[in-house]
Amino acid sequence: MVFPERFSNLPDYAFPRLRKLLDVHDPGGDPIAMTIGEPRHAFPPWIAEILAQNLNSFGNYPENDGSLPLREAQAAWLAQRYGVTVDPSTEILALNGTREGLYNACMALCPERKNGQQPVVLTPNPFYQVYAVAALSVGAEPVYLPATSETGDLPDFQSVDPAILDRTAIAYICSPANPQGAVASEAYWEALITLAEQHDFKIFADECYSEIYRDTPPPGALQVAQRMGADPDRVLVFHSLSKRSNMPGLRSGFCAGGRESIARMKLLRSYAGSPLPMPLQAVAERLWADEDHVDDNRALYRAKYTIADDIFADVPGYHGPEAGFFLWLPVANGEAATLKLWRETGVRVLPGAYLAREVDGVTPGHDRIRVAMVAEKEEMRRGLKTLREALYD
Repeated sequence: MVFPERFSNLPDYAFPRLRKLLDVHDPGGDPIAMTIGEPRHAFPPWIAEILAQNLNSFGNYPENDGSLPLREAQAAWLAQRYGVTVDPSTEILALNGTREGLYNACMALCPERKNGQQPVVLTPNPFYQVYAVAALSVGAEPVYLPATSETGDLPDFQSVDPAILDRTAIAYICSPANPQGAVASEAYWEALITLAEQHDFKIFADECYSEIYRDTPPPGALQVAQRMGADPDRVLVFHSLSKRSNMPGLRSGFCAGGRESIARMKLLRSYAGSPLPMPLQAVAERLWADEDHVDDNRALYRAKYTIADDIFADVPGYHGPEAGFFLWLPVANGEAATLKLWRETGVRVLPGAYLAREVDGVTPGHDRIRVAMVAEKEEMRRGLKTLREALYD
């Protein structure tokens, strides 16, 4: 039996790998899950009514590109949030979750050759693992750029060898960053977009944590690109309702960018995509048009930032996240700390190395654990206090 070689060296995905590490041991206390970024805040109560009103639409095939009212709501949100203008008919594609879009955008837009050579896909390290698999799927070379405290927890694209940049077809970046919570500034976006224009590569900006922040809304890649007058197809942004609206099970997001890029994504999706069912598109349309529930959600996370800052204030190396809902905590060894926590306390976290790749003998995040602050506030407080006592006191 013959299998594709390009996927042969993939490690187990983070959560099956975590189960192999922990589930052979009994927890040392009542389990507290702080691993997966699955929001547990309440979503708006009017969702059920909208869904009920549109149940008959389950009898219809969904619109491949997303209904026009949904894309109009997404375009209106981009205008309200970032001050950018996109044509909902030609510059937005509704997605069945952003993971689908982040993968299929690479399939649709990465060329087979770049300047006569194998193309490169740049990705932060650590990172959301779909970036690397997308690169491998199109026969590109994934190049992992460390995103560590030394680089401000974002990849330093300016330090990449120009020969690599000339082969680069796509650069993935997540801001606010998963797992570190760092935010790309307008100056950072300007420098990256300038670099992309100079070396002719696309930027895939994963902005699914954009609405969870402390005080200042994170700037967006498309916002900066339009202000700079960059090529409209230079930047694609990806947004989701999973974190913004506490609806990861809805699987609704969108991609916005230049007309040619969106047209190519739509074409591929018409053959190989999985559009969101129409009743769920109706729900998503309403969610993108409502900000009240987003404000309420953000207030809950701001309270959690305060709790975390109080608990870890004097821990050497602790930096509260600028945005998002993960803590990226320093430890001697992430896997050992994770196992110790589980066996002694029942608190379940994720080793940072499970989100990264080893490059030149170094795995960024090997000395970190990722802690998701998604549980109810008092359960989260109890988990963080337990973690603090077990690892730092």
